[in-house]
Amino acid sequence: MEFFSHQTNFQFMATRKVWFGLSIVLMLASFALLITRGLNLAIDFTGGVTAQATFPVTADLSAVRSQIAAAGFRDAVVENFGSSRAIAIRLPPEPKQTSAELRDRLQRALQKVNAGATVQSLSVVGPQVGSELKKSAMWALTFTLLFIFLYIAWRFHTWRLSLGAILAVLHDPILVLGFFALTQISFDLNVVAAVLAVIGYSLNDTVVVFDRIRERFEGNRRLAANVVLDQAINQTLSRTIMTKVVTSIVVVALLVLGGPVLRGFSAALLIGILAGTYSSIYISSAIALECGLTAEHLFPSARKAAVDELP
Repeated sequence: MEFFSHQTNFQFMATRKVWFGLSIVLMLASFALLITRGLNLAIDFTGGVTAQATFPVTADLSAVRSQIAAAGFRDAVVENFGSSRAIAIRLPPEPKQTSAELRDRLQRALQKVNAGATVQSLSVVGPQVGSELKKSAMWALTFTLLFIFLYIAWRFHTWRLSLGAILAVLHDPILVLGFFALTQISFDLNVVAAVLAVIGYSLNDTVVVFDRIRERFEGNRRLAANVVLDQAINQTLSRTIMTKVVTSIVVVALLVLGGPVLRGFSAALLIGILAGTYSSIYISSAIALECGLTAEHLFPSARKAAVDELP
């Protein structure tokens, strides 16, 4: 199935510097937001208490917040969880009390709102655990980028495409982080998983375009690099759009219907899909072109054979 009824012939590389400028502005804005506003780190990273409770009727969130505050819990975050009768509660760390004590204390506070309220689950994450999770997330992202660079360089025999792929892969999560800093949606381990998924998803599109670039160069090594890159992107454009539209439909459904638990995960995926589509077209290949990509860089064995044939 094709998105376009005929083969497109858009001149993507001719406007690459305009899109470079847009990307730089968006990335600088993301960095500024991360510095000035920061991420709304969830308990996964900061440590604290999470609880889920159910009510026999629709939960009165204002009354729940008031009773929790009256019970001595400070800075509580209360929101619906899946339905109007279920709530999720986030609390700062309470190091002097055990999980059982916290559960009983919270249960008593909720039953002042409704006698049928029940705390279904309660978990405590210590600050040390949160710090370790933060470090693990950073290492996961670092090793992911390193192995991507090595894989692309090995597969396509040139660092130029590797550099383009890495910059595109960095571009997407930075925009995702900027979005989370702007909206202050809770940033938890689910979002980290979504960011890693975005990296893989974006890389997949980039490799598809790179494969087509190699095919076009193999068919005619005398073509100008910008022409080859435009042809490769146009030939994969229908596939890219169809894949992203279908995936976005599922992600939007998760965002709308998934509730608070999946909000951050689905929002990160949606922003990442849009950014990944853009970067696979305007960033990865365009960076390689700026670095002087030619057919000889993709076919080192052919280059060596040509040298060996010289007298």
